[in-house]
Amino acid sequence: MVAVHQFIPTFASRDAIGTHARHAQRILRDMGVESHIYADGAPGGGRRSARPYRSFGWTRSSKGGRTWLMYQFSTGSVLAEYLAARPEAKIFNYHNITTASLFAPWEPHVGVELEEGRRQLEELAPSCELGIAVSEYNRADLEAAGVARTVVSPVLVDLAARDVAPDPAVLDGLLAAKRAGGGDWLFVGRVAPHKCQHDVVRAFAAYRRLYDPAARLHLVGGIGSHAYFSALERFVVGLGLGGAVRLPGSVSQATLMAHYRAADVFVCLSEHEGFCVPVIEAMGHGVPVVAYAAAAVPETLAGSGICLAAKDASTVAAAVGRVMGDDVLRAGLVDAGRWRSEDFGLARTSERFREVMTGLLTGVPVP
Repeated sequence: MVAVHQFIPTFASRDAIGTHARHAQRILRDMGVESHIYADGAPGGGRRSARPYRSFGWTRSSKGGRTWLMYQFSTGSVLAEYLAARPEAKIFNYHNITTASLFAPWEPHVGVELEEGRRQLEELAPSCELGIAVSEYNRADLEAAGVARTVVSPVLVDLAARDVAPDPAVLDGLLAAKRAGGGDWLFVGRVAPHKCQHDVVRAFAAYRRLYDPAARLHLVGGIGSHAYFSALERFVVGLGLGGAVRLPGSVSQATLMAHYRAADVFVCLSEHEGFCVPVIEAMGHGVPVVAYAAAAVPETLAGSGICLAAKDASTVAAAVGRVMGDDVLRAGLVDAGRWRSEDFGLARTSERFREVMTGLLTGVPVP
């Protein structure tokens, strides 16, 4: 039996990369391929699905068939050095490495880790038999690092399964505020410097001043940088927006669904995204997207949202003003977004991943 075993620095059950790895494992096993997940860390429920990576060397993995080691690559890790020393063939499933300069001023140790990831990517590239990128933007990164053979296979996420019933108490509260007047901005993502929540707050302040003084902003997501989060809280208070900007932190799926249900517009001004699942999620829930055209975001949107070449506060505020005030434009964005989100339905992305894996196993590369 052939084997494709996955290695991931930290396996977390609700994390996008951890979810991707679980779906990849399911597809591989359905194909008759032996597949286990190995991790350097597995907090919470992740410990039930991932094995300690050092245990791989103690196990006879493939029962005589060929073995590939698939590295879920997104940061610097001791796993890269471990895999470099292994004799098995290597595959990268590349989710992108955040530019270190965006993080280092806030969390120097994270900046070092990201720089290490870039170095490891370039050092391991010659030994990589196949680089699987979740976007064309990421494929370009792999090719620049020296990976000879690359393909694109989108991130594996079950959007339908994530569409749970919204938390009724949370939804009631959000809708009660809406009935009192004002629109609702939403952004979903870790509160971290490269996500640029501060730019969203700045644009939101301009929007309240120019268009809707009763508007509200919801920045949903766990803390990716405590230093940045603290500065963001001070920034909100300094702009006099303490009652209008909510930072609920990491929330349950039911609470997240309540926020999507109540949102009028999803605003993403991130500087660095290798794909950006929340953009797809928002469109799937009928929330029009206004985004900054950085990294993989234009590719993910593919014309189904408003993609801005600049993200100064007045430009973003004006774009949101158009979405909120033009019913024809809004309806068009909602329809386009729903169609685009279907491109990333799990059945379709699973079929692509299966096609890529079949090409690897048979030696017949897919484009």
